[in-house]
Amino acid sequence: MDIIYIHELEIETVIGIYDWERKQKQIVSIDLEMATDIRSSAEIDSIERALDYKAIAKRLIDFVEGSKFFLVETLAEQISHLVLSEFDVPWLKLRLGKPGAVRGSRDVGVIIERGKKES
Repeated sequence: MDIIYIHELEIETVIGIYDWERKQKQIVSIDLEMATDIRSSAEIDSIERALDYKAIAKRLIDFVEGSKFFLVETLAEQISHLVLSEFDVPWLKLRLGKPGAVRGSRDVGVIIERGKKES
């Protein structure tokens, strides 16, 4: 198993439970690891057989910018479902952070793994 990753993708969205959070966009930070097999694309040196991380990042930006969830947990679940179903990824690990949510910490958030991890 190989892993393609996107690290520290920052996207503005409406997220949170407080009234002020519903009126103002905040930044969320995404780290995403996705299982794949890179041998086929590496063999022919072509994007056609590769997991296209640019397309995935673009789709995440579109989805997250348009979302209005109360909980980071819900957003994380929705992102994982989107990636697993739309990009034929068998397994992923997602870290979703909300910078500045707790005074004194860089960020808070969730880390989830979904799908089936193969060796």
